[in-house]
Amino acid sequence: MNFGLTQEQEMIVETTRAFVENELYPHEAEVERSGHLDMDLVRELQRKAIAAGLYAANIPEEFGGAGLDTLTWLLYEKELGRANYALHWTCVARPSNILCAGTPEQRAKYLEPCVAGEKWDCLAMTEPGAGSDLRGMKATAKQDGSNWVLNGTKHFISHADIADFTIAFMATGEEDTPRGRKKLITAFFVDKDTPGYAVRDGYRNVSHRGYTNAVLEFDNCRIPAENVLGEVHKGFEVANTWLGATRLQVGATCLGRADRAFRHSVEWAATREQFGQPIGKFQGVSFKLADMAMEMKAAELMIMEAGWKFDQGTVTDADMAMAKLKATEMLAMVADEAIQIHGGMGLMDELPLERIWRDARIERIWEGTSEIQRHIISRALLRPFGA
Repeated sequence: MNFGLTQEQEMIVETTRAFVENELYPHEAEVERSGHLDMDLVRELQRKAIAAGLYAANIPEEFGGAGLDTLTWLLYEKELGRANYALHWTCVARPSNILCAGTPEQRAKYLEPCVAGEKWDCLAMTEPGAGSDLRGMKATAKQDGSNWVLNGTKHFISHADIADFTIAFMATGEEDTPRGRKKLITAFFVDKDTPGYAVRDGYRNVSHRGYTNAVLEFDNCRIPAENVLGEVHKGFEVANTWLGATRLQVGATCLGRADRAFRHSVEWAATREQFGQPIGKFQGVSFKLADMAMEMKAAELMIMEAGWKFDQGTVTDADMAMAKLKATEMLAMVADEAIQIHGGMGLMDELPLERIWRDARIERIWEGTSEIQRHIISRALLRPFGA
């Protein structure tokens, strides 16, 4: 088994890291302070990302993207993850892979402009009463002749304020299953200027400042039948096919932030002196570094193995759940220990540690909570025994 990177992968890692350090790091402090992204800055950095070949790197070449395989994409995401989330997600956008599931006409209208940096997309699944239990969603779409009429509310919808359209998942019926009746879900394209569709300010978030969330309201929002993404009642199938690796993406960005916090901690432990010697000479500090390094290595191996298996077509839901769970919980531990090593200085905004610490908290919630990941893992272990 070869754990080394190819020459191409090394180049992508180096190019992405240089872009993050030279183009994104200088703007972090202002975004963290204001909680706002200046759109002129976004467009400037977006142009630079496109010129560097880093934009839409997750999209297949046949649709205009860089066509990175999953493993290489995760290496790239790790490097982007070092920076403020709002900056790297908006300025070096990776359009939702689910756009590739569209018809040729839908890809021309929605995917191609996103790849070119002319539009942004957003996904709308979560509702005030439907988080982990997505089949509990109450927002509906009902067919009316050649149109669909959408009603309901979505919330926690990331960057919907700048998105030119949303992919909204709505309940469109019910079916009988061995476990009772369950809702059928359909995905729809909804353009931002559609009558009956409104984007409201969301909630102030302790994590990822500048990366906004919004509340979406659908009030008799009428859209044509050609805006259905995939098949009617098959929204979950479309999502599972095209969004499967997003949990690995979350884990990969955690690796980048953990590494940044760790590097600060090692340097601090080697240069900060107390009681006449570097604090790294005290086991209370040096053992923390050892544990941090061990947890980071374990998480990285799990993320990269899952990415490799994804490319081979052998990855399981449990593989991805384990990797996401390990990486997100590792980041929480590393961020906390980094602050402890730095003492009071770790909580000051002169260093990125307090931001990494705050940002780490959301990673165990979105894209499937830690509890959901443990459910997926334990289910895979017990099902062969009929449990």
